[in-house]
Amino acid sequence: MTTTHDPANGIVDHGDHTHGGTGAADPHAPIENTDGEPDYFDVLQQAMRELLVEKGLISADEVRAMVETLDAHRPALGSALVARAWTDPAFKERLLADGTAAIEEFGIDNYDGTKLIVLEQTPDVHNLVVCTLCSCYPRPVLGLPPDWYKSRPYRARAVREPRALLREFGTEVPDDVTIRVHDSNANMRYLVLPMRPSGTEDMSERELAALVTRDTMIGVTTPRLP
Repeated sequence: MTTTHDPANGIVDHGDHTHGGTGAADPHAPIENTDGEPDYFDVLQQAMRELLVEKGLISADEVRAMVETLDAHRPALGSALVARAWTDPAFKERLLADGTAAIEEFGIDNYDGTKLIVLEQTPDVHNLVVCTLCSCYPRPVLGLPPDWYKSRPYRARAVREPRALLREFGTEVPDDVTIRVHDSNANMRYLVLPMRPSGTEDMSERELAALVTRDTMIGVTTPRLP
């Protein structure tokens, strides 16, 4: 689902979404989860893992191998991907046309088999990624999602008041810029391709990658300035 927040007309489009609604949530609750006890999803995944091992449906070694795979996929992969797109127009075109094929071409293992759609930030449109039901996230490119991405306040407010939410991340989106909120699902994930900062024309791919953070590729922040 993509929800468009037009500065003149408000919310103008709610597409289909396989997850359904978000349920009630305080629209002004804090973004961050508090530290302390494991949340519902932490307890659920641990219980399911232990049950599968106990029933012999999966081995402890297979669990360990998957954890190692997850650990190998970190935001640095996405940062390098963005830097390549900034410096290689042909690759950028392929990335925007078919994100799934492009990341595999780049050498990123799309281990979860989901479709990746890459969204380009422009002077007129700011893209923001959310999963309104749970925590669907481009893990092959960015690794595990941050806790705030999974929190109910973020999931609800990203749709209801994205401009205010972005402001809390330190991102001021001008009133004449349209905000488009893209809702991930179990089969389709989104990645944001930020605008390349000015003054970076002489920087190498490695230097450019250092300007791109995980939050930039979700759409809650913009690249660091050189």
